Formats: sequence, C-alpha cells, structure tokens
Amino acid sequence: MPIIKYPRAREPLFYEWDRRAQKCGLRHTVYAVNGDQYTGEWLDNLKHGKGTQIWKTTGAIYSGDWKFGKRDGYGSYSVPDPVTKEYRRVYTGWWENDQRGGQGVFFYPNEERYEGEWSNGLRSGWGKMHYKDGSVYEGQWLVDQPNGQGVLRLPNGNRYEGGWKDGKKHGPGKYFYPNKGQLLEGIWVADIPKCGVLVDFGRDNAPAPTQYPLPEIELHDPAGVLAEARAMFDDSHN
Repeated sequence: MPIIKYPRAREPLFYEWDRRAQKCGLRHTVYAVNGDQYTGEWLDNLKHGKGTQIWKTTGAIYSGDWKFGKRDGYGSYSVPDPVTKEYRRVYTGWWENDQRGGQGVFFYPNEERYEGEWSNGLRSGWGKMHYKDGSVYEGQWLVDQPNGQGVLRLPNGNRYEGGWKDGKKHGPGKYFYPNKGQLLEGIWVADIPKCGVLVDFGRDNAPAPTQYPLPEIELHDPAGVLAEARAMFDDSHN
C-alpha cells in the first residue's frame, strides 16, 4: 500500500521574524527613533529588570530597576551640568510606576537636600529637609509641603516644635529661643502666633539674653488657658 506524504504545515515567515525582533533578556544598547538609548534587560519587548536609560534631549541618565517599561524599584537619576557638562546626581532612591515613591534622597541645584519618603513624585510621609540657609525641618510631609507634626531648627539655634499645615506653622506649638533663654508656647495660624505664653527658659545660660527678665504674671491656671485655646482651635478646624 503506497505511503502518502502530506506537506508539513509551516507558519508564515513573518511570525519567525517577529519573534526574533522581540526584545527579551539582556540586550546591548537599543536606540529609539528620537535618539534615546537603553542598555539592559527586557521582557516581552519592555524594559524590565536592570537597565540604564539616556535621554537625548536632556542628556539625563537613569540607572536602576525597571518594571514593564517604567522605572520601578531602586535607581539613580542624574543630569549634566549646563556649564561644566559634568553629571550631577538629582535623586537616588526608590521608584514606583515611573515616579519617585518610597525612601529616597533628592539633591536640589541650590545645594538643598531632602531625605525621606515620597509618593507620586512628591515629598509625602516623614522626611528631613536641609535648606540653603542652614535651617533643617524634620517631620511629616504631604503633597510636597510640611503637614502634621514637625521640628524646624534655625542656624542660630532657635527651633519650633509643633503643628504644620501647607508649609506653615499651624496649630499648637512651642518656639524655643535658646539665644535669648525664652520659650513661647501657644497656637499658630498660617505662621502667625495667635495666642500663647512667653516665659524665661534657661535665661541664665543664654548667650544673648534680654536686658530684663520677663515680669511674672499671676495666672490661676496658665496650663488651663492654653488647653482652652487648643480646644477652641480644634473646634474651629473640625
């Protein structure tokens, strides 16, 4: 009985060409149409794993983790200095969905620095900001502004401990003046102290005390006065 040979079914060649064109695993530098270049790992034609991206228009470099085509994980972002052309580190830390997210350090061009938590590319959570004038704020942040509880330390040694809202002192707080040996405890609204009690605090050891000590004012219950002011503040903001 004769043997009938059937032709082997073959898929179109472009299927094979397409498979070979898919980027997966470690690749050498791949150039985009706009001149951007990426060197690193791929998965299903997307940047995934460890890799380095260079943007042609800005010269910026990101080196770190990728997830399905986006910066996600730990990585460092740098830009070239417009004058010296040397690379200046901008951000080192964690990324989520192509934005700063989690713990990280951001270096500002004016020598300021933020160390702390991020969310959706903005300072949010707990963080520490070093300002150019030497001031340091450490505390809670929300949408890129101090919000919640925090401490601001000034170069002269003075400090504020208390509430913040939209980047301003807001709510119950204490302002220490070690240079004068005084303490102001009260209620702030939009950076302005609205009421409080000012007392001498370590005045004998202060480097620049006031000429005369504060006169003593007899209050039956100074703590009660502040407590009542706090209660009124809380009621007005609920």
